[in-house]
Amino acid sequence: MIKPNNTCYKACYNARGNNRKAHSQGRLLTGFTLIELLVVLAIIGALLSIAAPRYTHSVDKANLAVLQQNLFALRDSIDKMHGDSGKYPQSLDDLVTNKYLRRVPLDPFTGSSASWVLEQSADPNNPGVIDVHSGALGKTAQGQFYKDL
Repeated sequence: MIKPNNTCYKACYNARGNNRKAHSQGRLLTGFTLIELLVVLAIIGALLSIAAPRYTHSVDKANLAVLQQNLFALRDSIDKMHGDSGKYPQSLDDLVTNKYLRRVPLDPFTGSSASWVLEQSADPNNPGVIDVHSGALGKTAQGQFYKDL
């Protein structure tokens, strides 16, 4: 093993034989080889390939739960307004105006509160919104359309 002294040198070898470059002031510089970096990147890539599908599946499940909760809240508010006043709301904004909701909830798949599909009453004596569905395209993991929830 070559021992460092006060003079500058280009390279020295430690007890294991690893090549180390010397700094101009006599300090040893160490680093990772390209192979070591590639091995680490391969391990990280393998771990991400396992974790990414689980993450996206969890996000979809969470959005579905939010959609179901928002639909329940909207339908419950429509029923409460009909039970209290005997008439259906003309729009979802009527639920906010009459304080059945603080605000119209967002559809988690479209990101908008204006994308709800409203089902109107067939009764000409009592017109208004009787049901609400999601305006999102696509299906759940079980194959059911979002608009059919």
